[in-house]
Amino acid sequence: MEARKIILTEDEMPRQWYNILADIKMNPPLGPDGPVSPDMLAPIFPMNLVEQEVSTERWIDIPEPVLDILRIWRPSPLVRATALEKALDTPAKIYYKNESVSPPGSHKPNTAVAQAYYNKEFGIEKITTETGAGQWGSALAFACSQFGLECKVYMVRISFDQKPYRKSMMATWGANCVASPSTETQSGRDVLAENPDTPGSLGIAISEAIEAAVSDESGKTRYSLGSVLNHVLLHQTIIGLEAKKQLEKIGEYPDIIIGCAGGGSNFAGLAFPFVLDKINGKEVEIYPVEPAACPTLTRAPFVYDHGDYAQKTPLLPMYSLGHRFVPPPVHAGGLRYHGMAPTVSQLVSEGLLEAKAVGQLATYKAGLLCARSEGIIPAPETNHALACVVDEAMKAKEEGKEKVILFNWSGHGLLDLMAYDKYFSNDLINYELSDEELQESEKIFENFPKPELLKSV
Repeated sequence: MEARKIILTEDEMPRQWYNILADIKMNPPLGPDGPVSPDMLAPIFPMNLVEQEVSTERWIDIPEPVLDILRIWRPSPLVRATALEKALDTPAKIYYKNESVSPPGSHKPNTAVAQAYYNKEFGIEKITTETGAGQWGSALAFACSQFGLECKVYMVRISFDQKPYRKSMMATWGANCVASPSTETQSGRDVLAENPDTPGSLGIAISEAIEAAVSDESGKTRYSLGSVLNHVLLHQTIIGLEAKKQLEKIGEYPDIIIGCAGGGSNFAGLAFPFVLDKINGKEVEIYPVEPAACPTLTRAPFVYDHGDYAQKTPLLPMYSLGHRFVPPPVHAGGLRYHGMAPTVSQLVSEGLLEAKAVGQLATYKAGLLCARSEGIIPAPETNHALACVVDEAMKAKEEGKEKVILFNWSGHGLLDLMAYDKYFSNDLINYELSDEELQESEKIFENFPKPELLKSV
């Protein structure tokens, strides 16, 4: 009988993360007076994480205390989606890395555990952060509980209202979660004064979390980010490194790799180890998939822009809809971000990745198909990857080709059932950004410097 799950033992877990900065050229982040130096980031992040952020070492050792906690659920299974293949009547072989098996139910604790560890080692006592759909906030709450750290989470208002049990999950692990924008920070108060009914955004929540961290006079608080930055994506590469080992066990290699993309962390975690192969000549198609309502990679320009609403972050080289852009209130809250990770952006600009955008209704249709075949109810974010998987599997059927498709099942949707209820009630709609809205949002960085169009290969 052919195995449905490909399992690694704990002894086979990767002991190093892969750092893509060793293999690509990047524009530097910019401050008011030029490139940002590591010491300029010290009030926001502990210096041991700043060192990882700027490192160009290809392989970075995973500390043993981090591995010990990751072993609670890692290595995660690689699963052959045979039921989905049958439902689609496709010759494609479909595999998914099941990251929904972690305690918070997503890929996010891969970096949350690492960040909590490095903060604890540096003597930090409290971490602030933002969260969209609540997956990241839940993951950091879990990680902080493992290391005895205090955790404060600013959750995007629309998701705070749509996903109340995420707040309960964070509280169970000891974290304090508030809706963003809040009245606790000047950034939040400014936004509420301008628009009291705003649904909020990740950019706004980031501003609040950074402000809360840097305003702590004790010096014992730092900020933690769940996506976008280099060290965050670095920690996630354990996903792709495990997947490569698992595929090697059965003599397979993917023709197509797919992941949903908001800030870029789960996508990069699966894809970057394979991007290294592509840089070295391997033929593989790699697709980050985003919402049509927030089309950062597919319609926005490659620019320097701030990572947050209140411009507290440096200017980052990325595809961006503008840091003051507030996306429509789609239920995939983790994908409602105006920008994209600089490393993912660089790879798209070079043509090493091909971005896709899908509408909200198509994502739920794909999610239901997968739930009713594979059995796991996917998160709304994961549904974006699934919509692309279905499209590619049907293309393989039309072409009569036995392609190997690998995607990241980035999280389960057991706390997102309100969104499914709205889908069943026909209360969800497709949002699509108009050309006029796009042009208006882009005006904000017209006077910012432009990144160079670099080529790594």
